Amino acid sequence: MPKTLIEPFRIKSVEPLHMTTRADRQTLLAQAKLNVFLLRAQDVLIDWLTDSGTGAMSARQWGAIMTGDESYAGARSFYQLQAVVQGITGMPHFVPTHQGRAAEKVLFGAVCQRGQIVPNNNHFDTTRANLEYLGVDARDLVIPEGLQPALAHPFKGNIDLARVEALLKTEGERIPFGMLTVTNNTGGGQPVSMENIRAYAALLKRHGKPLVMDVCRFAENSMFIKMREPGYADRSVRSIAEEMFSHADACTMSAKKDGMVNMGGFIALRDDRWVEPVRNGLIMAEGFPTYGGLAGRDLEALAVGLEEGLDEDYLRYRLRTAEYLGEQLEAAGIGFVKPAGGHAVYLDARTVLPDMPVEHYPAWALCNALYLEGGIRGVEVGSVMFGKRLDDGRETYHPMELVRLAFPRRVYTQSHFDYAAEVIAEVKAKARDIRGVRIVKQPRFLRHFTAEFDWAT
Repeated sequence: MPKTLIEPFRIKSVEPLHMTTRADRQTLLAQAKLNVFLLRAQDVLIDWLTDSGTGAMSARQWGAIMTGDESYAGARSFYQLQAVVQGITGMPHFVPTHQGRAAEKVLFGAVCQRGQIVPNNNHFDTTRANLEYLGVDARDLVIPEGLQPALAHPFKGNIDLARVEALLKTEGERIPFGMLTVTNNTGGGQPVSMENIRAYAALLKRHGKPLVMDVCRFAENSMFIKMREPGYADRSVRSIAEEMFSHADACTMSAKKDGMVNMGGFIALRDDRWVEPVRNGLIMAEGFPTYGGLAGRDLEALAVGLEEGLDEDYLRYRLRTAEYLGEQLEAAGIGFVKPAGGHAVYLDARTVLPDMPVEHYPAWALCNALYLEGGIRGVEVGSVMFGKRLDDGRETYHPMELVRLAFPRRVYTQSHFDYAAEVIAEVKAKARDIRGVRIVKQPRFLRHFTAEFDWAT
């Protein structure tokens, strides 16, 4: 067989890219207040800001859209999607939402109270914000290996069971449930092993606590288990996913990732205890329980996308794509979170900008440099996203300064990745010219989305 792993699809429709000059990009970034979130998408050449809702849908999904039932209540499309979700998760209660943060907001609003603690391997930005908005302490307890970018470990997304057990013994009365994010987005798109999932669920159960999983990349996590965990090589990815879900009591999903759609999400629940408050919250915020903020056509596309996201040829290509870019970066001497993640490659800004002080936000600076050099938009996963300004004006900082290059599903080809590798290498070669930034304006929550910056002096 040839060594080249090709895209397991053909391109049927194309969208032109707008080419800009460096001078153009300097002006555009200044107008965006040095925040790539505030750029217009038309001025970005390769948009790796996020893999959430940015993928290309299949011909089968576009066909399904035409069959969407737009009835307000009891739409056929709801029952079609419900059957798919129940089949994969094994959970009888399905509550659609328009995206993942809405699912988090509805679930947390129904079951959390101020002063509580929710442990997780790592909370990503909206999960943390939704908990902290309610006065809940979002506690990150990933294994130590998960905070060491250069260290290769097959399951760097695992939660530290010893630290969880200690927390349950000392603060158990304040914990409504335990969470687990698969794959671990904050830590580099790193997977969680089935052994760790099983042990965490059992530990929580001994203390009378349910397990809630954030499963927006459940298919990628299942593929990693198949590839890396002993005893799973001959199992289908779907059966691995079903086993993974069997250990959870509930889950939230941004279906804009492994659901292969541009909009959608859901909550799934195993038993009845949270169903009524969740559905009541849904009606207040999202809509009637059989549409939950989605059009019937969205429900139909998601029913197809959840099945397509479990296709092993696609998943093998998907994970190999990130690995391929990682190999290019390794050859160029550029540090990144190893091994490469499932949906993204995470550059370690400290290896490119070792002398830049953290108060100048090295990962944010590297994000800006990638755009200026080659029109590439990534996202900072560092002290802007996860730090905060305290009431006394002091700043807190994140343990890692990463730049996530998140790949939309079925959108970019190998030549785009080759181009990106060249740009990143060129940025490293010019590292001494990269300027840090300072925050001049920020909101209280999720500041990275809308904060404004100036160059550090």
